Amino acid sequence: MDFYYMPPSPPCRAVDMCAKAVGVTLNKKILHLMDGEHMNPDFVKLNPQHCIPTIVDDGFVLWESRPILIYLAEKYDKSGLLYPKVPKTKAIINQRLYFDMSVFFTSFMDYYRPIMMFNQPPNPEKFKEIEKAFELLDTFLTAKPYVADTDTYTIADISLLSTMTNFDMAGFDYSKYPNVAKWYANCKQVIPGYEENVIDCNDMKYFKPRNQQ
Repeated sequence: MDFYYMPPSPPCRAVDMCAKAVGVTLNKKILHLMDGEHMNPDFVKLNPQHCIPTIVDDGFVLWESRPILIYLAEKYDKSGLLYPKVPKTKAIINQRLYFDMSVFFTSFMDYYRPIMMFNQPPNPEKFKEIEKAFELLDTFLTAKPYVADTDTYTIADISLLSTMTNFDMAGFDYSKYPNVAKWYANCKQVIPGYEENVIDCNDMKYFKPRNQQ
């Protein structure tokens, strides 16, 4: 399975961890976005939206991390635990995936990206959005150890873990969210590929053109 990605990208790292969880070996193809490699005509032909992550599985092309997570789990997860076939459980997993995309991950990008990429001063209002996101995540973890009210981790945990790693790397203090802290410590131990996820998260060279590295 071909995997077009950039190592420090949270959505890309989520796909990488999910692939490890289901036993799929990825043929990794790094795209240097700062050099415009995602605009290469061959890649644009493959993916008209020219975004990452993108996979090619025996000719089937799919992009956007969360649909990819669902596809990997439905096709390759023999345990059936990553994306159970129980409608209500799937619905909660989907909701948590959308929460990661539209709230959790977005709050990270809105606050930290201007600081890290453009040397802008911190925006207190954007920081409040992070705190709201963590309060919600802490609430999701009240009853069960994993985010979709399950006793074992699912693709929702994998997706949120990749974003959580970025918050950790950026030095966000999550200690006042005890359920999140416990969940994060647990995920580090049980989700395959966590260590590589951390290494890739910290690989900041990809945010500069190669002639400036």
